[in-house]
Amino acid sequence: MSIPQSAGGLIESKDDLVRHLSDGCKPKSEWRIGTEHEKFVYDLKDHKPLDYATTPGIRQLLEGMKRFGWEPVLEGENIIGLTQNKASLSLEPGGQFELSGAPLKTVHETCAEVNTHLEQVREVANEMKVGVIGLGFAPTWSMDETHQMPKGRYKIMRRYMPKVGGYGHEMMFRTCTVQVNLDFESEADMIKKFRVGLALQPVATALLANSPFREGRPNGFLSYRSQVWTDVDNARSGMLPWVFEDGMSFERYVDYALDVPMYFVYRDGQYIDVAGKSFRDFLARRIPEVKHIEPSMSDWADHLTTIFPEVRLKKFLEMRGADCGQWRRICGMPALWVGIYYDQVALDAAWDMVKDWTAEERQQMRDSVPKQGFKTPFRNTTVHALAHRMLEISSAGLKRRAALDSGGMSEDGFLNPLRELVSRGYSRAEELLKNYYGPWNKDLSRLFVEYNFL
Repeated sequence: MSIPQSAGGLIESKDDLVRHLSDGCKPKSEWRIGTEHEKFVYDLKDHKPLDYATTPGIRQLLEGMKRFGWEPVLEGENIIGLTQNKASLSLEPGGQFELSGAPLKTVHETCAEVNTHLEQVREVANEMKVGVIGLGFAPTWSMDETHQMPKGRYKIMRRYMPKVGGYGHEMMFRTCTVQVNLDFESEADMIKKFRVGLALQPVATALLANSPFREGRPNGFLSYRSQVWTDVDNARSGMLPWVFEDGMSFERYVDYALDVPMYFVYRDGQYIDVAGKSFRDFLARRIPEVKHIEPSMSDWADHLTTIFPEVRLKKFLEMRGADCGQWRRICGMPALWVGIYYDQVALDAAWDMVKDWTAEERQQMRDSVPKQGFKTPFRNTTVHALAHRMLEISSAGLKRRAALDSGGMSEDGFLNPLRELVSRGYSRAEELLKNYYGPWNKDLSRLFVEYNFL
């Protein structure tokens, strides 16, 4: 989750909020790729998650990363993140460690950034004797074994989450994702990409399903992380069927966001709890706790980071449906969506694929994919076949885009790990379950040894 935002002066009218989003429109020459990925950090001795201030601990990891030129972000006396060249390192509520990558021109650059990050983490983690693993959900440890990071916004969220859903704490403390952030040229371009992204997000979930365990046993799902999101807080999550309706616009999203419950207002280094109150009420000075505070554009930018649909609109679009996975598959996610979004022929082909899907069909697919994955039925086919078609469209788009590295290779090669999954017909979650019931003999300690990133 985000560090505090900085976005300008006081809010004069709703037009300011709409303009904040529309200012994200960029000519194609300025489109960039931002990749975010979270991972679990654990003690190699007992495979338990790290607390913040212990040794080894999360603070020690953050301090160790400073040797590579990362600048600390503090909350009080605690280091809660790091920044460098428009990229940041931050903490999720349970100590999940996140790289929010810089906006880069090609998937080659994005993957180089990811690999540099791995090298840096490996150096510090090896000194600390800790491991790092990419899964959508913590495979063995309980909530009691999971530690809360010292960030004010997380204390507010922890109190509020049980009031609005059954899985809120699960989401906060025990999930990890890989996310891709991409640009749009105009309002019309944003709308088309938003719709394509929402429709195909369950397909991406099936493709990257990687969370079949909970507290040491199979949980009955291939993407338990995706299942968790079905009951976190429906006022701020979901498939947003109204995005497909006539009248969709930046202003329509603003109207939605104004009524999404807030968590906090951030002032002078402190988080003020306003959980459950709307941003619309904040603007109208109807929240007693912050009635004296002038709403600012930074408040609006902060609020936008607390909305969690399957695709999220800020000054760019965020693809949010995938579990974190093996290191080599992380680069596959930006490649998948860049191929579709950054080539007009591919975007048109993807829209042709999904444009007649009904809201009920999209929701049914979203509801079924966490458990059934590729086997999810859709009309007269399956999500597996949809994933194959999605990859074909993306691959053709990447080839036409023709962004080559110094060796003349296109971005299309980054799809190979995803092609492998579709070709074999089963997800990494199913691979893990085969190991669990087979050579691991139900011993998940093997998971932490064989799938450690480092």
